Amino acid sequence: MSIQNAPIYVASSDLHGMGVFAAAPIAAGAVIEICPVLLFPKSQLEHVRQTILDDYYFDWGDDGEWYAFALGYGSLYNHAYDPNADYGMDFENNTIDIYCQRDIAAGEEICINYNGAPGDRTKVWFEK
Repeated sequence: MSIQNAPIYVASSDLHGMGVFAAAPIAAGAVIEICPVLLFPKSQLEHVRQTILDDYYFDWGDDGEWYAFALGYGSLYNHAYDPNADYGMDFENNTIDIYCQRDIAAGEEICINYNGAPGDRTKVWFEK
């Protein structure tokens, strides 16, 4: 089950399609959401890449053999190079945990850095 520890909602985003937003202020350090994941093997990636789900999976594990869809709102957080949230992958419990990097105001979109580190400015796949 997804555990939402902070008041959040999904709405249209100016960044990209849909996004996750704070319904009330969220304090730095707070756990925003714990998202269980559905794993799928590398052998199925070519099929996923032909669907709308291509933009919604995470690399999973250290060996490059698995990928994951985050349940809850986990796959809907948009990318920012200067994000207000971060995520951690809990391989033992098969969850992706989203937590607040800095105070987030009510109505503010919650973003993570898709590169896996808040300060990593490496271009992401959808940038030209």
